[in-house]
Formats: sequence, structure tokens, C-alpha cells
Amino acid sequence: MSTRHTTRDAVGRLVRRGVALAEKQATAFPPVRDRLERQYDEAMQELESVARPYRGEFPAYAHLPKDGRNREEIIQEMEELAAREAPRWQSGHVSGAVYNGGQEHIDFLNRVYAINSQANPLHSDVWPSTARFEAEIVAMTAHMLGAGRAGASGSAGALAGRWAGEICGTVTSGGTESILLAMKTYRDWARKVKGITRPEIVAPVTAHAAFDKAAQYFGIKLVSIPVDAGFRADTSVAQKAITRNTIALVGSAPTFPHGVIDPILELSELARQRGIGFHTDACLGGFILPWAERLGYDIPLFDFRLPGVTSISVDTHKYGYAAKGTSVILYRERELRHHQYYTTTDWPGGMYFSPTLAGSRPGALSATCWAAMLAMGEDGYIEATRKILETARQMREGIASSPGLYVLGDPLFVIAFGSQKTDIYRVMDCLARRGWSLNGLHRPPALHICVTLRHTQPGLAEQFLDDLRSSVEEASQRPQGSGGMAPIYGMAATLPLRGVIGEMLKRYLDLLYKVDG
Repeated sequence: MSTRHTTRDAVGRLVRRGVALAEKQATAFPPVRDRLERQYDEAMQELESVARPYRGEFPAYAHLPKDGRNREEIIQEMEELAAREAPRWQSGHVSGAVYNGGQEHIDFLNRVYAINSQANPLHSDVWPSTARFEAEIVAMTAHMLGAGRAGASGSAGALAGRWAGEICGTVTSGGTESILLAMKTYRDWARKVKGITRPEIVAPVTAHAAFDKAAQYFGIKLVSIPVDAGFRADTSVAQKAITRNTIALVGSAPTFPHGVIDPILELSELARQRGIGFHTDACLGGFILPWAERLGYDIPLFDFRLPGVTSISVDTHKYGYAAKGTSVILYRERELRHHQYYTTTDWPGGMYFSPTLAGSRPGALSATCWAAMLAMGEDGYIEATRKILETARQMREGIASSPGLYVLGDPLFVIAFGSQKTDIYRVMDCLARRGWSLNGLHRPPALHICVTLRHTQPGLAEQFLDDLRSSVEEASQRPQGSGGMAPIYGMAATLPLRGVIGEMLKRYLDLLYKVDG
């Protein structure tokens, strides 16, 4: 690393420490603390109606009832709740969240789940079918992402000068667990092979929050690098950020905030040359990009066809159309995967081992994933991708041509947009009043919509664009409206005291666990 970069990094650390110290001292001052408490209370009161909309309508339980409730009554209550909530996502007014949602597909997965409801992969001797499902899920996903093709095997190596050439992996509970496991794996690999005891990972600021979560959980230093004008990782900064303690470099295909693909070729080659891991986060794009390439879209290489890519996370419960609760983490070699596993051989309870973070797991979710992939097939995924990308293009062009709005970067199916004239978070609240639920973004302030099969319903893209333009006009005319998430996002976007925002998020989580009544 250059002296200039080292100095800049040191100055940055000093500035962050200074801001943190100033924040700690300021919030300890009674008048400041009292004012913050009032703001916290006001914010939570504003959010409580959103988080707890059924307060007073249904019986609440802070302790077990003396006599068990009638099973049919319980079913009726749950059906009523589901009936109230279903129209929001069935209408296609939600960004991401429900990626298929076709009733026939849902009914099929529900039948599969019921058949396998008691299965637990921890007991593979009792449910060997679940082990079969998971092995085939991993194999099919690996094949889709370059296993057996150019760059996926060979005699020269990506890690420590070698690889086994057999793409492998495990099924996990979701993208966050896939990322956590990958970072834990690189930490343990680097400690054993390279003797690194102060591990670092280098990731763009746009990388998923799960990388920061992994760093916090596993004692890894996260080195964040900036993105360029197109919101892609800056490879020149990445090169300078790598140190003797770096264990892995990260890129996204695409990024969650802006839906653009990082320069995976350049980043992974940099990692290969330095003998460190490279992780492609394809949680969002793993089941879209391969089929988009087959459809003729110009998709840059991001998978195991690149010799520097040593792991990939991909969510089967997104565009793989499995039920919520499954993802896949893939590795270039078995030896690397071994660093993910947990084993203990001297526990009085016997030999204990598990491939992922959990012990017992719902085998029914793995069964639904396997069934969804088989039911879709290549042709099904290609057709779904075609519809999604055509709808996304229509939305992207409509947003770009709307007065006062601009699209961030060059997205494919996750479209981020902002405004130079109007409070974009106020626009988000105006859209919410029209039934739309979009994701708010920071740095810069923006919104995004993750286009799914639900959005390909006839006329829905046109409705979204009409509602968006109306919302921009309303937000421009009444910029000081009250309610909704706009004040919260606005505060988070402008307040430099990040601990204050973090405390607000913790209190919101507390609110979610509050019993009504």
C-alpha cells in the first residue's frame, strides 16, 4: 500500500474516532440527551401505527393461555390476517419481497412443504431425501454459474496458487447467512494457510450490509472503498486498499442499492494475483444474469468462468422462486468449503457436525427449493427473465423521462432514482399513500424498485409511472407534509451522529417485539 493511501486511511480513522468521541460527549449532556429522548419517542409513536396496525383488534398474549385455543379459531385468525396483507404484495406494489407470487406456484410449494414438514437435515440418516435435495440444489446452481466451463477448473490456482477445480457449496437460510459463512470461511482459511490473525476484507461501500455484519460477528476489519460515477467499485482504490492482512475482496452482481454490476473481472483478477479470495455477491442477480446472457443482453462475466472468483452467494428464494428461507454459497474448491464446516469430536453428547450456522434446519424449505428449480427449468427461468427485463426497461425509461427525476447508474432490473428538486423521501411517502412500498437509499438520497414477476402484470408498469409522477408533483407542492418514513430517512441522511441513528433503529426493533395491549 502506498504511503499516501496509508496516511489517508490513518486520517480517516482519526476523524471517525473524533466524531464518535464528540457524539458520546454531546449525547451525555443532559439537555441534549433529553431532547434526543423526545425525538426518539416522537419517531416511535409515528412508526407504531405502521409496525402494529392490529392493536386492539385481536387478542394479545404475553403469557400462555390456561387452556389451549381452538385450532380452527387460530386458523381463522391467521387467514384473516393473511387476507388483509395479501393484496399489498399480490398487486405488485412492493419492491422485491415476493419474487414469484403466482397462486399456482404458491399452492405447489405449499404442497411440497406439507409433505416434508418434519424433515431436518441435521438427521441425514433419518431424512436422506433432504440431503439429496440439497446436493442437487448446489450442483444445479453451480452449473448455472459456470461450473465445468472455461475458468472453472485448471492447473493454476486462485487461492495460495492452487484450486481443486470442483465447484461445491451448501444450502443456507438466506443471502445474509451465505455471506456470513463465506467471510468466516476466508477468515479461518487465512489464519490456517497464511497465519493472518488480524483479518481484513475489502468491499465497496455499496456491498450488502451483511459484509459489515460478518465483520462485526467474526472480528474482521471491513475496509470500505468508494464507487465511481456509475456506482461501480473503484478498482484503483481496491488495489491500494489490499494489505498483508487482506483475506478477501468483494464485488456485487448486481449491487443491492443501485442494481449495477461491479467490475468483477478486474477485481477478481486483482485478488487472484494477490493470492486472496474473491467473493461475488450474486444474491440478487444469480438467477437473472445467466438467463439474461442467454437472451442476448450484454452481461459481463461475474461467475466461476473467471479464474479469480473463489466464492459466490446466490439466493434461491429470490429469482430462483423458492419459498423464503434458502440460499446457496458456492466455493471453487472443497478444501475452502471445509473451513466453513463446524465439527466437534470430544463432546459428551457424541460426534456433532453441521455445514452451516444452524444445527436443526427446516428440511421442508430445502425440498421446496429443489421442487421450484425443477418445476421452473431453464426455459421457465429464461421466460421469467425476459418478462422482468422488458418491464424493467419500460420503468427505467419512464423514470428517466419524468420531470425532476434521474436514474442512478445503468441498472438492469433494480432501478434506483433520485431527484435534484424534490425531497425523494417525501416522494416515497406519497407513493406509500398510493399503495407502493419502495426502498429508501442513502448517499445519495434515492429510492429503488426491484422489479419482479409481480410487476410484469399487464398495465402495472404504466400505473407505477403514473403514480410516481403524481407523487413527485404532490411532494413538490407540499414538501412539509407529516407522517410516514420521510422524516426518519431525512434525519438519517443528514445527521452526522451515526450512533443516534443506530439507537433509533434499535428502538424500532424493540417496537417490533412489543406485545399489543
